[in-house]
Amino acid sequence: MKPKTLYRCQSCGAVSPKWSGKCPDCGGWNSLVEERAERGAPRGRKAIGKASLTPLPLSEVSGAAGERTSTKIRELDRAIGGGIVKGSVILIGGDPGIGKSTILLQAAGNLPDVLYVSGEESPEQIKLRAERLSVRSEGIMLLPETNLENIIAVAEKKRPGAIVVDSIQTMYTEDLASAPGSVGQVRECAAKLMFYAKRTGVPVFIVGHVTKDGAIAGPRVLEHIVDTVLYFEGDRGHSYRILRTVKNRFGSTNEIGVFEMTDAGLKEVENPSELFLSERPKDVPGSVVASSIEGTRPVLVELQALVSPTVFGVPRRTSIGMDYQRVNLLIAVLEKIAGLHLGGMDIFTNVVGGLKISETAVDLGISLAIASSLREKAVEPGLIVFGEVGLSGEIRAVSQAELRLKEASKIGFTKAIVPKSNRERLRSDFGLDITAVSSLRDALGAIGL
Repeated sequence: MKPKTLYRCQSCGAVSPKWSGKCPDCGGWNSLVEERAERGAPRGRKAIGKASLTPLPLSEVSGAAGERTSTKIRELDRAIGGGIVKGSVILIGGDPGIGKSTILLQAAGNLPDVLYVSGEESPEQIKLRAERLSVRSEGIMLLPETNLENIIAVAEKKRPGAIVVDSIQTMYTEDLASAPGSVGQVRECAAKLMFYAKRTGVPVFIVGHVTKDGAIAGPRVLEHIVDTVLYFEGDRGHSYRILRTVKNRFGSTNEIGVFEMTDAGLKEVENPSELFLSERPKDVPGSVVASSIEGTRPVLVELQALVSPTVFGVPRRTSIGMDYQRVNLLIAVLEKIAGLHLGGMDIFTNVVGGLKISETAVDLGISLAIASSLREKAVEPGLIVFGEVGLSGEIRAVSQAELRLKEASKIGFTKAIVPKSNRERLRSDFGLDITAVSSLRDALGAIGL
């Protein structure tokens, strides 16, 4: 009898009985791939599911609160919530060549008895990279394999302290007939690795490829299966990398780790604020320093704006590192409330250093940078600003104002413009000359714009 086939969308996992150029569920083009229909549940899940059938009272569950294992890479520990939780599954995604395998190999050198599963590189290639990175290789066991059943069998025999799978798109299980990297294979392999991690308490790191849109390749359910999802951000043409937490069942989802790519691997950047401000020009219009909170850490960033008369019929608006729609909103407020004539101007805004900012506390910084460029008047270099701008031009309070001011004082800033509501609740001025403002007009007047 001819095996029954179906067509599964590589983007959303939807199933169709016949091929179509467009997925009927998510609308993706050329995403339907032929797969053989499987009858019944996969054998691997049945076998693994029999491991524990007796309910356990929550009060009898062992394990101390906050029990974690450090990778000895502080920025990586920060991104995953303070260290590796026993039995956790961590997915790391990012563009090719951005540093996913590098950071995992560096972390593997600091952990005991790591099983490093490579489906893409030979042991000789990994050895050369380890030597270049000066990684301690005595505790790393290499396994060039793509068959998941063989990998789990080796793990059961060796009982490693952690497992690294590079990458999930190259793995396959014999329970499915589809090719490695397909939706079914990625989903099933990730599920089996998750079951193994929870049953044995061995943490598992998974490397995931990304699509041209920047999302991890495979079904969205892959991110739901794992405990933590980390994304590497940064331009390959620059040396700085941002490791951002997108999902974390054991910590904050707003944390970032900052690294610098060097010849000896990824180097931690312990003070990102000094990094992002190290090349800031002096007495240049359109440059303002604002404070943003990334997870539990304040980060001072330079916001730049360039405003010039348009030579086209429609003014151009470009934003890099910040929400485009939010910038358009602030431009409208500046024009309507503050009386700035921006309708015939090209406006370009940028966050220096490749950082992406989504917090509304930088609204005031963006607004002042645009006004500074328009008036061609520089903002004094020792000034730090933060505050949310409302549609009526009011400056609203933001969270953790004292933490922001303390970081600014430590780096050497002398003045600050803050929301009036925040100023009234401050217990210390941290040696800064603080100006409280309640409206955008007040803020522009405070710097002579």
